[in-house]
Amino acid sequence: MEIKNITVLGSGIMGHGIAQVSAMAGYNVVLRDIEQPFLDKAMEKIKWSLDKLVSKEKISENERDEIFSRIKPIVDLKDAVHNCDLVIEAVPEIMELKKKVYAELDKAASDQVVFASNTSTLPITEIANTISRPKKFIGIHFFNPPQLMKLVEVIPGQETSDDITNLTINFVKSVNKIPVTCRKDVPGFIVNRLFIPLVHEACYVMERQKIQQTEIDSAVKFRLGFPMGIFELADFTGLDVIHKATVEMHVRDKKVISPHPKIEQLFNEKKLGQKSGEGFYKYSDDKYERIPLSEELAKKM
Repeated sequence: MEIKNITVLGSGIMGHGIAQVSAMAGYNVVLRDIEQPFLDKAMEKIKWSLDKLVSKEKISENERDEIFSRIKPIVDLKDAVHNCDLVIEAVPEIMELKKKVYAELDKAASDQVVFASNTSTLPITEIANTISRPKKFIGIHFFNPPQLMKLVEVIPGQETSDDITNLTINFVKSVNKIPVTCRKDVPGFIVNRLFIPLVHEACYVMERQKIQQTEIDSAVKFRLGFPMGIFELADFTGLDVIHKATVEMHVRDKKVISPHPKIEQLFNEKKLGQKSGEGFYKYSDDKYERIPLSEELAKKM
């Protein structure tokens, strides 16, 4: 099977980013959402991102126009999946919503179409069991923002065929990303199974040792060599995303994570990180504000 035409369901942060990287790799892309204004906003963001690449001389104006022309926004689901080879679903991380979407998609798409979910934590096998083609269902978890992040998790379900797994791995490589295969369909897969508990544990360390979050982040950045501190990365990811992942992982396997109340507190206060102007840190004018991390603070740990 050869993939030429891709449909991305959901035009939010992940959806429009996946659509862009796919179009940049030469694929014909349909971007689908439930309302036209959502699609209009997504196409504006894609145009902005491509313009940025032109200004940095990464692509030419002609290349920008060609890439943009390969992305077609469509509202109607049947029209969106007509003639597609691969559907990448990027709707919100709500299991019942995803099951509803796949029930509709299963009826609308032809039998040869492969379904791939961009879920970051939800079990692939559980979603696959709601459709008639579990052998053609797989997880394909891009990281935010898809335009910049190189890693993509590939997660086969219990019934996913080897052919579909290999097809997905090759697709990930074709869009200039690095695939890592999660051999077991566990809550959080690989990256979030490590990262989400790490955020909570950092909260416990801050509480127990009565130290500042900048000290922890400085130690992580300057001693461990991470590009960002734990709290800094949590703010970048979004505390709503962290909270949702926490709930989903804890419900399915309580041994994986010991939730710290700070995450739920920030979520309830709508302090979601950079996107809201405040999370663990405060931000101004909706722009990234450099966090005061240093070698000196790292020495206090």
